[in-house]
Formats: sequence, structure tokens, C-alpha cells
Amino acid sequence: MPVAAPSVVDWTLARSTATRLVKPGPVISTEGAAAVVAELRTAAARAERYVTEVTGLDASSGTAPVLVVDRPGWIQANLDAFRTLLTPLTDKASSQLSSSPRAASIGSRVTGAEMGVLLSYLAPKVLGQFDPFWTSADGAQGRLLLVAPNVVEVERLLRVPSSDFRLWVCLHEETHRVQFTAVPWLRDHLLSLISRLVGTADLENGMVAQVVKEAARRIVEGIRDGDELSVIDLVQTPAQRVVVDEITAVMSLLEGHADVVMDSVGPEVVPSVAQIREKFDVRRQGQGADKIVRRLLGLDAKMRQYRDGAAFCRHVLDEVGMAGLNRVWTSPDTLPSRAEIANPQLWVIRNHPEPAAPQG
Repeated sequence: MPVAAPSVVDWTLARSTATRLVKPGPVISTEGAAAVVAELRTAAARAERYVTEVTGLDASSGTAPVLVVDRPGWIQANLDAFRTLLTPLTDKASSQLSSSPRAASIGSRVTGAEMGVLLSYLAPKVLGQFDPFWTSADGAQGRLLLVAPNVVEVERLLRVPSSDFRLWVCLHEETHRVQFTAVPWLRDHLLSLISRLVGTADLENGMVAQVVKEAARRIVEGIRDGDELSVIDLVQTPAQRVVVDEITAVMSLLEGHADVVMDSVGPEVVPSVAQIREKFDVRRQGQGADKIVRRLLGLDAKMRQYRDGAAFCRHVLDEVGMAGLNRVWTSPDTLPSRAEIANPQLWVIRNHPEPAAPQG
């Protein structure tokens, strides 16, 4: 009987750790919870119509379902996604770790526990998420997750109208669903980039330990000196940095595009949109110990993606309009590079050598 390949992650331990440590959601009655779920589903349907009208992207062929989940449900969905993304690493493990099954078992449990702790930290913070890598039994690709208890908790914390906030959140997440549905090659392109990155991971424990030790030292120095550093910034080889730059550019585009679309909906649709945006931006920044944790995990880089990607989209919109911006979805070659995200005019020059039509 063949022996199963060693696992890089103890998935069972990751799930049990995350669900054990995750904070409980806000107190809400059974009837209230059911009403939130129903309203989020309605808001998602409304948001899709607005997104397609604003962007001009055709997502009519999409089959990605909308799932309203609690925190444990979000944890399980992300563990499913990680299994897919880590497949190249798992395949490599079958040859590199099979010679030492005991060490592989210990390593997988450590990794599983660490992943569980990370997910328990993130689970109360995520309002919604589009998972492009999920595939159903009947072949449908992608699913939209709306984390109901987190939406309720944040709208209470910000003291904003609940119906407005729920629609506003759905506008961002539905933009991601439209992006991946209207651009069928995008999923495989992003998956190939992530597979390249994960596939270059070095499984030699001694080397990994040395890199992590050096990363920790530099992060402490960075916090002291006010530099924006994270583990993600420090543990990459030169070859990995090339791939990371490509992934960063794509994610900046996706997140910035979604932010621009959600804010393009005016007060006639979301009456308190200006108030929500102002308060939500303050929440994104984090405070105190939470801000330090976010920096260590590289989550501040995520915030930069929203900011830089939105600035890129707004610049391109000003130059060539929505139809001109939509040229980014033509092929992987028309996606912006990281340098072009930082300097959007470079992308405009490369993709629109013809004079821009007057905007009006």
C-alpha cells in the first residue's frame, strides 16, 4: 500500500486552532441574524447590477455563488483555498520530506498551528472576500463570501446606516466577482503566478530558520526606525521578488479597481457613502498593538494595494475613460507592472499610444 506524501500543513490542526482561538461575533438574535443574511444576499444582487453598469464588464455568464458565512465558515473556506494554492509545495514535499517522516510530521503541525493562529486573527476583520480558486462539483468557478457577523460588528462600531453599509461592502466584493467572471483568463493567470512563487519555496528547515531569524531582526529595527517592513518583504529570494512584483501589481489593480467602483456609486444609491468612506478609512489604519501585528504580517502592504491601485485607476480614468481602463483586461500582457502602478502614465503610454479621445 503506497504511503501518502508528507503534508506541508496539518490542515486539521489549522482548523481546530483557528476555530478555538477566534473571537466570538457580536450578540444578535436568531431573527436578527436571519434578517442580516437575507439583506446581504439582496444587497449582493443589487451591487452586481451597479458594478456592471459602472464598469461595462459583462459578467452575465457567471455562476459564482454568494455565500453568507460566519467566522468559522470563513476559516474553512480559506483553508480550502490554501490547499489549492499550496499544491506545488505539497508536490515538492513528497520528494524532499519523505526521507524524514518524523520531521515532516512535526513541521506540518507547527505550520498548521501557525496558520490557525493567523486565520483566527484575520477572521474577525474580513467583511467579504471573493475566492476565485474554488471550483464546485458541477464546474462553477469562484465564490463570494460575505462574513455576516463582521459586517454587523463594523457597522455598529462605525455607527453608520446598516443598509447603506451592507450595500457598500457588497459593491466592493461584487466588483471582484465581476472582474474574474468577465475576464476568464484572470483566474488561471493569478494561480500560475502564485504557483510559481510557492513552487520556489525552500523546504530546508535550517535555511528557513535562518531567513526567519534575519527577518525578525530587521523587522524590529524597521519598527524602531519607522520603516514599513514585513515578513513578506524580507523572506523572498531575488527570483521570488520578480514574481511577487507581478502578483503585487495584479492585486493592486484588483483592489484599487474595486475601491474606485464602490466609491463611484453616489448618494442616490448609498446615501451615506461619504460618511462611510471617511470612517472606514480610519478603521483600516489600525491602532496600537493591532497596527504592529498588521505590519509584521504584511497587512499594511494590503492597505498600500488599495491606495496605489485606486490612484492608478483614477489616473487612467482621467486620461482615457472607463473603456480605456478596461484595456487592462485584454490579456496578461496588458496588465500593469508594479512600476506602472506607481507611475500610471507609463501604462497609458504603453497601451494607448493613440491620442486619447476628449473626455466629457
